[in-house]
Parts: sequence; structure tokens; C-alpha cells
Amino acid sequence: MKKTLVTALLGAALSMAATGDLMAQTTLRIFTGGQQRPDVMKQIVDVYMQRNPGVKVEVEVGGATSEQQQQYLNTVLASRDSTLDVVLIDVIRPAQWAAAQWAEPLDSYLGAEKDATMARYVAAYREANIVNGKVIALPYFADAQFLYYRKDLFEKHGVQPPKTWTELRDGLKKIMDAEKNPNLSGFQTAGAPIEGTVCTYLVPLWELGGQLTDASGKLTLTGETARKPFDLWGDLKSSGVLPSNIAEIVTDRMRQNYQAGNLISTMNWGYVWNRVENDADSVVKGKTGVVPMPAYEAGKSATCIGGWQLAVTAFSKNKAEAVKLVRFLSSPEVSKMQAILASHMPVFPEVYTDPEVLKANPWFKDALPVVQTARSRPVTPRYNEVSEIIRTNMNAFLAGTKTADAALSDMQSRLTPIFK
Repeated sequence: MKKTLVTALLGAALSMAATGDLMAQTTLRIFTGGQQRPDVMKQIVDVYMQRNPGVKVEVEVGGATSEQQQQYLNTVLASRDSTLDVVLIDVIRPAQWAAAQWAEPLDSYLGAEKDATMARYVAAYREANIVNGKVIALPYFADAQFLYYRKDLFEKHGVQPPKTWTELRDGLKKIMDAEKNPNLSGFQTAGAPIEGTVCTYLVPLWELGGQLTDASGKLTLTGETARKPFDLWGDLKSSGVLPSNIAEIVTDRMRQNYQAGNLISTMNWGYVWNRVENDADSVVKGKTGVVPMPAYEAGKSATCIGGWQLAVTAFSKNKAEAVKLVRFLSSPEVSKMQAILASHMPVFPEVYTDPEVLKANPWFKDALPVVQTARSRPVTPRYNEVSEIIRTNMNAFLAGTKTADAALSDMQSRLTPIFK
């Protein structure tokens, strides 16, 4: 089915490749991270070039994490470099890009179609990409965190998919004790000082009804609620469910560990499904279940919104052509292609129910409500600082170099001037 979809779209592209290069009048360069499946993006832009023989699209790949990608882009864009025309940016970045004036506002290009165009997207992504009334970027794919678990091991040991953190801890301990495999970890979440570790703190905070800021934007990180995420991860670590090296774990390491059969469950993003079900080296193909994240109380699950957006750089010399490319990449057609080829979650609600998409990703049938209710990390031009404060303190706690009280105190003192 995947080959049928790609073949239908790419059939003429290969035969016209040489001709397209010769005819190309405009070259566009798009930047994407290594984890956002550049191989799939290259297939998609091949389709675009076949349909637009006057345009050549080059894909630049860099950075294994959101932080590494943004560090590179900070240098490129601060110098007003026109090398890049389109950039794939994390859902947390539009406000920062708007403040830095790195992104070309798309309102005038969308024209009278602006409202209708934006109305089609899942609401959270429509809101994330409109900053101070201006369209800063268009959604490429959606994302949220789910619990991936070894369905075969859960069934083997009579453990039900967990709805609470206590059920997760107790169920995993039961499986680990029975399996007696020293190489088998119970659960992993992002613990290294990376962006995903911000969600490691925020998800349990939200589940408890806590907020980082109030409606007026002031910091509200106080009391027992603010401390309990540390208590949760400390409990899971002391019980042996979290590995001792959790402070070294990055997002794709979890996927690799799970895929190799060395991990029972993980808090991870949508792309994992395609890799574990289709990579040749996956030993857990057909053995995976996906459910919403556990909570302190059943029915009160929370998750971080994720996903990637397409921004046209303010320094591009080919803005009009770049916008045309972005509109294609942010279309229902491409959203469907990504869902099938990479299990990237659609930014259009109707794509979740497409029969071909569900055949490739059966768990998508229950995914849309999770995406629609996923929570946003703080929207602020100073998000880089906010992220660094939260993730480094969470990492220090998980590494054992800071107590929960010390980590929380540092977070409070450093975040207060930002959210005042």
C-alpha cells in the first residue's frame, strides 16, 4: 500500500528528473532536522518538483534534537543569511521567530483565503502559528506523547494497559521480576537536558491541575503540586522501573531501546510507531500497543503538544515560490502521505479517519482527541530560557546532583523574572 501511494505520486518524477534539473529556474532550500524523517520529505519534494519543473528543491538536514537545530539556525538567521528559504521549526518556536523577525508573515500570500485556510487545521496548530494576529508558519505535522508498551509482555504476564502511574509502576515491576532480564528496562522518558525533558516535568504537573503560569502570564509554580513531578520520577527511579542512567536518555534513544527489545514501555511521540513496525531491525513488530499517558487519577491524562511547522525565512530571495512550496507541504495530500510513510500525525482532522491512514496506523482511530486536548508549553519569545531552566533542573534531579527542593527552588527563582 505504501509502495502504491508513493509509486502513483512519483511515477513520472524519476523519468523527468534530468529534465527538471535542466529546466530549473528557481532553487529553494529547505532545512529539516534528522529526526523529522528527511527521507520522507525528500520523497514529497520529488513530487513537488515533478509538478513544478521550473523549481528545484534541495533538502538540508542538520541537528538530532530541537535544541541543536535551533542553535544552528540562530547563527544562520542572526547573520541574515539568505541560503535557506524554508525551515521546519518546532511548535514551540513561532513566537520566538516572530519576535526575532526571522519568519516572513504569510498573511498577504494567503490573501482572501487566509481564514478558510487556517480554519482547516487542528485548532492547536492554527493557534500556535498565529502570533500577534500574523500567520508566522503553516503546520507540517502534528504530534503528542503517548505510552508505547510491549503488548506481548503485558498479555503474557496478565497486566492491563495502565491508566494511572501506580498501575504503570506495579505492572512493570511484575513483568520485570518475572522476565528476569537485566537488559530489560521498565519505562523511559526524556531525561537528558533536551526539550523533551520539559515535557517530563510538565505532563505530571498538568495532570495534577498545576500550571506554569496563570491567565495573566505570571508564574504559579508553587506548593506541593509543583514538587510532585519530581516525586513521581524519583519514585519510579527508586523502584527500578526507570533505569539508573535516565538522565542520559534522549528521545530517539528511547525509540532505539524499545525497538531493540530492551524496553517495556516509553513516553514518546507519534513517529515511533512507523519505525518499530517497519524498520528491518525492529524486534517488536506486531508487539506494540499505544494508549494515552497514565495519570495520577484514571481519566485525567495529559500530554505535551508537539509537531513541526513550515516557516519561510524573512531573508529568502524567493519568498513567493517558497510560500507555494510551504502551502503544498502543509496540505491534506501531504499530511496523508506523511501519516502513511512516517506515522507523522495529521494536522487535518479528516485525515485521521482516512482508510489508508488507519490501515498503516490503526491506533490513529483514538489519537485525534489526544492531539486536540494536548497542552502547549509556554508561548513566549523567551522560550529558550524557559526550556533551559526546566530541562536542566529536571536533568540534575534525575542525575542525582540536585534534590527536588533545590531543583524546584532554582526553577522558581529563575523563571519569576521571565513571567512577571
